[in-house]
Amino acid sequence: MSKLGRLAKLGSLTTRVTGSYLGQQLAGLVQNEAQRKEATQKLHVQNAGRIVQNLGALKGAAMKVGQAVAQVVDTMDLPSEAKAVLGKLHDKAEPVPWELVKARIQAELGGSVDGLFAEIDPSPLGTASLGQVHAARLRDGSDVVVKVLHAGVEDAVHSDLSALKNMLVGGRLLRRSKAEIDSWFEEIDARLAEEIDYTHEAANMQAFRRVLARDPDVVVPRVHEGWSTKKVLTMERLHGKPLLSFVATGSAEAKQRAGAALGRSFFDLYYGHRMIHADPHPGNFLFQPDGRVGLLDFGCVRTFDAEWVADYGACAIYTRRNQRELMMRHAVALGALSERNPASEDTLWTLGRAIGIPFRGGPFTTGGPEDDAHEHIARIMPKVALDPRLRAPRELVFLHRALGGIYSINRQLRPRVDWGLVIEAAYARTLKDCGRTLQE
Repeated sequence: MSKLGRLAKLGSLTTRVTGSYLGQQLAGLVQNEAQRKEATQKLHVQNAGRIVQNLGALKGAAMKVGQAVAQVVDTMDLPSEAKAVLGKLHDKAEPVPWELVKARIQAELGGSVDGLFAEIDPSPLGTASLGQVHAARLRDGSDVVVKVLHAGVEDAVHSDLSALKNMLVGGRLLRRSKAEIDSWFEEIDARLAEEIDYTHEAANMQAFRRVLARDPDVVVPRVHEGWSTKKVLTMERLHGKPLLSFVATGSAEAKQRAGAALGRSFFDLYYGHRMIHADPHPGNFLFQPDGRVGLLDFGCVRTFDAEWVADYGACAIYTRRNQRELMMRHAVALGALSERNPASEDTLWTLGRAIGIPFRGGPFTTGGPEDDAHEHIARIMPKVALDPRLRAPRELVFLHRALGGIYSINRQLRPRVDWGLVIEAAYARTLKDCGRTLQE
């Protein structure tokens, strides 16, 4: 579909969504409070379904944009049913015909695929909303995968994101301040711009490979620079089992090693190097029989300012130590609390304590009987979303997406780890780098 056609389709959807809420406002004039609430909830679900259906039909950039926006769904004042509908956006697409992919590879790399590779499989290993991956072998015998950007997505991502933002704001699905919403979409736009530039992804992969070179539990593939451009990325092929297969067949020792490695490496990367792999869905990990973890897809990586990480870490550590006043001071510095207010602080403290359940101290089995963090967070989030003094700085969009993804995977692996000691040790590196100390 042409860019004009895409914009027309998204514009039409925006009009339908916005118009439906205006209609409900008029109908609400003759409804009692209970009727208005029920009608609005039904409308949220209906419009979420419309958005998913239309983005799915557009595919490509629109689908990726929808997935990215769905990452902030917990900050929306929506019923759980509507959130579940938005959660149906997935990163799968119909395969692009091999002849088109082949032509793109040859145009980018400046030669025939027969000359560039000893062999390449025309059937893709996978097709996502932005690109397609093929298994191949170089002439020196190296097993590789070749990732090819879909034609046209770089022209559609930014306009599709703008159209979706107008739809959500116009339809009042995002009930936060304009400044906060703008910052979220600026963050999403920045990450999407990086994802459609494979030279950026190659640089991310090389950085992670350097940082994790001495980690015996995490493997990062090598980039083959001579076979990579802005639109084609060739990297070492890693082998292993996907999460569900590993959970079903892996030994208890291997699952313990893998889960501990995922959590530890996340906090080491964040607090020690101020960088995270910001797309930790199960498809981006391959698990070895001995529990080593292969890390894939470095298109969405987030780096952070050291001082911001120091304030965020202070919030986590002081919450863990039950030092509420010190936690609040750093929440203000972080931008998560716009002004001191007892009711808002109670809500923020409740949220912090819920997130911090695995970090309270002592060995903790993620996904075990004592792990009710998810339920506590779900209960307090509606109150957080409605409090204008509580804000989600743009840095949190992908940080909490990543943290939530690791937690979700580990609920299946069920490692038993003293996570409190893990973050204390990792945060010590931030304190040293920033020249700070903790208050008692």
